[in-house]
Amino acid sequence: MEQSLNEILSAKNELVKKGQIVEATEKYFAPKARTIDFDGTITNNKSEMLTKMQGFANTIAKVNGITLHYTSLNGNVSFSEFTFDFDMKDGSKILWHEILRTVWQNGQIVEEQYFKS
Repeated sequence: MEQSLNEILSAKNELVKKGQIVEATEKYFAPKARTIDFDGTITNNKSEMLTKMQGFANTIAKVNGITLHYTSLNGNVSFSEFTFDFDMKDGSKILWHEILRTVWQNGQIVEEQYFKS
Protein backbone atom coordinates (compact mmCIF):
# COMPACT_ATOMS: atom_id res chain seq x y z
CA MET A 1 0.00 0.00 0.00
CA GLU A 2 1.35 3.40 -0.99
CA GLN A 3 2.05 5.90 1.77
CA SER A 4 0.17 9.18 1.77
CA LEU A 5 2.20 12.39 1.58
CA ASN A 6 1.10 13.15 5.15
CA GLU A 7 2.64 9.82 6.31
CA ILE A 8 5.85 10.51 4.35
CA LEU A 9 6.08 14.02 5.87
CA SER A 10 5.56 12.61 9.37
CA ALA A 11 8.26 9.97 8.83
CA LYS A 12 10.72 12.61 7.54
CA ASN A 13 10.00 14.90 10.52
CA GLU A 14 10.57 11.96 12.91
CA LEU A 15 14.07 11.45 11.45
CA VAL A 16 14.82 15.18 11.81
CA LYS A 17 13.57 15.16 15.44
CA LYS A 18 16.04 12.33 16.18
CA GLY A 19 18.86 14.41 14.68
CA GLN A 20 19.11 12.10 11.66
CA ILE A 21 19.32 14.95 9.13
CA VAL A 22 21.73 13.14 6.80
CA GLU A 23 19.45 10.08 6.76
CA ALA A 24 16.39 12.26 6.08
CA THR A 25 18.19 13.89 3.14
CA GLU A 26 19.27 10.51 1.77
CA LYS A 27 15.79 9.01 2.04
CA TYR A 28 13.50 11.88 0.97
CA PHE A 29 15.38 14.16 -1.44
CA ALA A 30 14.85 13.71 -5.18
CA PRO A 31 18.08 13.55 -7.27
CA LYS A 32 17.62 17.11 -8.60
CA ALA A 33 16.24 18.63 -5.37
CA ARG A 34 17.13 22.29 -4.83
CA THR A 35 17.52 23.98 -1.43
CA ILE A 36 17.62 27.65 -0.49
CA ASP A 37 19.11 28.50 2.89
CA PHE A 38 18.23 31.54 5.00
CA ASP A 39 21.67 33.00 4.22
CA GLY A 40 21.18 32.63 0.45
CA THR A 41 23.20 29.42 0.06
CA ILE A 42 21.73 27.19 -2.68
CA THR A 43 22.25 23.50 -3.36
CA ASN A 44 21.20 22.28 -6.80
CA ASN A 45 20.92 18.52 -6.24
CA LYS A 46 20.75 15.76 -3.64
CA SER A 47 24.49 15.11 -3.81
CA GLU A 48 25.34 18.75 -2.92
CA MET A 49 22.77 18.72 -0.09
CA LEU A 50 24.15 15.44 1.31
CA THR A 51 27.67 16.90 1.32
CA LYS A 52 26.38 20.03 3.09
CA MET A 53 24.39 18.04 5.70
CA GLN A 54 27.27 15.61 6.37
CA GLY A 55 29.63 18.55 6.84
CA PHE A 56 27.21 20.25 9.23
CA ALA A 57 26.47 17.05 11.19
CA ASN A 58 30.22 16.53 11.68
CA THR A 59 30.50 19.91 13.45
CA ILE A 60 27.87 19.03 16.11
CA ALA A 61 29.28 17.93 19.46
CA LYS A 62 25.93 17.38 21.20
CA VAL A 63 22.26 17.59 20.28
CA ASN A 64 20.53 19.21 23.27
CA GLY A 65 17.13 19.10 21.63
CA ILE A 66 15.17 19.23 18.40
CA THR A 67 11.55 20.25 18.82
CA LEU A 68 8.89 20.03 16.12
CA HIS A 69 6.31 22.72 16.95
CA TYR A 70 3.90 22.62 14.02
CA THR A 71 3.55 21.03 10.63
CA SER A 72 1.13 21.76 7.82
CA LEU A 73 0.48 20.18 4.45
CA ASN A 74 -1.42 21.91 1.65
CA GLY A 75 -1.42 20.05 -1.66
CA ASN A 76 2.21 19.24 -2.43
CA VAL A 77 3.71 21.93 -0.13
CA SER A 78 4.48 21.36 3.55
CA PHE A 79 5.68 23.65 6.32
CA SER A 80 7.44 22.38 9.44
CA GLU A 81 8.48 24.59 12.35
CA PHE A 82 11.44 23.38 14.42
CA THR A 83 13.75 24.59 17.17
CA PHE A 84 17.28 23.17 16.94
CA ASP A 85 19.56 23.34 20.01
CA PHE A 86 23.15 22.14 19.42
CA ASP A 87 26.52 22.38 21.14
CA MET A 88 29.14 22.62 18.43
CA LYS A 89 32.64 21.10 18.39
CA ASP A 90 34.19 24.60 18.22
CA GLY A 91 32.59 25.45 21.60
CA SER A 92 29.79 27.59 20.17
CA LYS A 93 26.09 26.99 20.63
CA ILE A 94 23.38 26.97 17.96
CA LEU A 95 19.79 27.76 18.84
CA TRP A 96 17.76 28.03 15.64
CA HIS A 97 14.05 28.58 15.30
CA GLU A 98 13.46 27.51 11.72
CA ILE A 99 10.60 26.96 9.30
CA LEU A 100 11.10 24.52 6.44
CA ARG A 101 8.99 25.05 3.32
CA THR A 102 9.08 21.82 1.34
CA VAL A 103 7.76 21.10 -2.17
CA TRP A 104 7.03 17.42 -2.81
CA GLN A 105 6.67 15.43 -6.02
CA ASN A 106 5.94 11.68 -6.09
CA GLY A 107 6.79 11.38 -2.38
CA GLN A 108 10.19 13.06 -2.75
CA ILE A 109 11.44 16.56 -1.95
CA VAL A 110 12.10 18.63 -5.08
CA GLU A 111 12.65 21.94 -3.28
CA GLU A 112 13.22 22.97 0.32
CA GLN A 113 13.67 26.47 1.67
CA TYR A 114 14.76 27.37 5.22
CA PHE A 115 13.54 30.44 7.12
CA LYS A 116 15.27 31.28 10.42
CA SER A 117 14.32 33.79 13.10
